[in-house]
Amino acid sequence: MNAKKSNSLGIANPELAEKKADMKTKTKWAAALLYLLVPVAVWPQLSLPNVGPVLPLPRDARPDLAEPLIDPVSGMLDIQKLERLSPSELGTALKRLRIDRLKQFVRRNRDYVERDRSGEAAVRGVLIATGISEASLERAQLEGFRILERSEIEGLDLSYVKFGTRPDKSLKSEQKRLQKLADEAEISADNIYFTSGSGPQATNAALLANSNVAPGAMGLIDGGVARHSAINVPVEQRGFAKGAPKASSHGTAIASLISASLGSGARGLLAADIYGSDPAGGNATAIARALGWMAQRNVPVVAISLVGPDNGLLARAIKAAQQKGILIVAAVGNDGPAAPPRYPAAYKGVLGVTGVDQHERALPEAGTATPVDFAAPGADIKGASPNGRLVALRGTSFAAPLVAVRLLSHYPAANISRIEPAVNGLIREAKDLGKKGADKFYGNGLVCGKCGLR
Repeated sequence: MNAKKSNSLGIANPELAEKKADMKTKTKWAAALLYLLVPVAVWPQLSLPNVGPVLPLPRDARPDLAEPLIDPVSGMLDIQKLERLSPSELGTALKRLRIDRLKQFVRRNRDYVERDRSGEAAVRGVLIATGISEASLERAQLEGFRILERSEIEGLDLSYVKFGTRPDKSLKSEQKRLQKLADEAEISADNIYFTSGSGPQATNAALLANSNVAPGAMGLIDGGVARHSAINVPVEQRGFAKGAPKASSHGTAIASLISASLGSGARGLLAADIYGSDPAGGNATAIARALGWMAQRNVPVVAISLVGPDNGLLARAIKAAQQKGILIVAAVGNDGPAAPPRYPAAYKGVLGVTGVDQHERALPEAGTATPVDFAAPGADIKGASPNGRLVALRGTSFAAPLVAVRLLSHYPAANISRIEPAVNGLIREAKDLGKKGADKFYGNGLVCGKCGLR
């Protein structure tokens, strides 16, 4: 679903351009449906493209471009300064901030986190194998790799094996070695995914008590949801990390946006907390298990406002969930135009969402390498804070759930045969922004433009 239409067809005849664009849209959805129906066993042959706690911006960031963007009191981005930068300056500054934040996160959590062979943050000393044979398992153990866990993700019919790295060996080198021992398998680290919106993560606020949700409830994979007067829909929470479910600022804000947009009579929200109090929370395993829970509960639409790298286990979990009829809506991230594609939004079949301000302009910090399907308000809106107040929000994190809510109105029950008409219905209600037709900055246009607490 991330194959984009483009109006840059070089065609003078507008009617012909419209017909070609419409044909391309139909082809895109036909391809997506075919993708969903391909058995999991042959999925690795399809050549698919190669979000954790909020990270405070490092105060020791490089001074030439990054430092002026950081508010000295809050440690967060100074939006007014950010918007005055040229595109090249913005890309450079946000890239440096992203790199420095990652360094700081790994350094502060070195007992729990290390880098994988791609330089991304991952759970220390853990490798995940999918599609591994018994012969390769035996070879790996003979070489000293310990099997930590052999498990299946309930609801997704997806199995994996977790290995512990050998003493005094780096995750990077062990990942390469295990891949050589099991060349038929996919070996990945247990990568960590970060929320794509500003604000602190875990809090000591009271967790919202579980309510009974009806079939067809919306799904949210994020942090835990705190009790707040702005959250009026039934919410059921489940933890997938140490100490979870635990109230968080990010999860609470997103739940309040969903509540306000769903309105009265909503079937409710299933909220999976993948962070809890775990320093290595937000990992690929937690997201995959959360998706399995959503599949067991027949959730039609899931919002994921987290970003991180491509990961073997996560990719297979996304694919398996899609084959159950689940539509996944994800934020494209806030690391700017120089950032690499961010996942899960960049996975095929996932709807990528960017954010716009009150003037319907794309947020300058929004990622563009990750394909954009829709835009929604990502600034000049408010959300619930665990302290009981409403706070200003900014980021693609807060746009994604608004698109998910509108998609749910077109897709109230998981059914692969209804995916194409549901998404086309969402396209029809979107307001075209930017260049005529779908483009890389706004996708198919603005959805839910009046949504969000003000």
